[in-house]
Amino acid sequence: MPWWATKARQLRAHLLARVTPEERRALASWARPPELELFDAMHVADRRHGLDVVAYLRRAGVADRDVLAAGLLHDCGKGDTGWPPRVAWSLGERYGSWAHATAARVPGWADAMARLRDHAELSAAALEAAGLAPFAVALVREQAAPTDPTFGRVFHAADEAC
Repeated sequence: MPWWATKARQLRAHLLARVTPEERRALASWARPPELELFDAMHVADRRHGLDVVAYLRRAGVADRDVLAAGLLHDCGKGDTGWPPRVAWSLGERYGSWAHATAARVPGWADAMARLRDHAELSAAALEAAGLAPFAVALVREQAAPTDPTFGRVFHAADEAC
């Protein structure tokens, strides 16, 4: 799919993202309380994305609870960042860091752009504090290019597909 079409699909998914009460209740059967707190603090689009990543991982045969929790929460470091800074971030990834620097000068966007830049590390630190296994924390920290020989490839594929 062309880059612009992919980004348009992602923006649409972001704007229309929902998590049903049933989906949220189902998490209580396997996610720990600190993980649920992180989930509830996430932007609804990141919660939806996390649920979709978990579904992908399960379809791929992943049953490890910590990997599923990592998939659910891998973007928790983005905080409540809305769509305009995310669009600017994507443009910067495509056209260069000048777009990131320009967006960071928009009033109210500097913190959001920093969170987007640092979200993998911020998310990993939050998951470490929540008690996830070190290998699962590493999956999140290295989400753009995971090195885990068991779960790295499927984790990255789930993130990219959802």
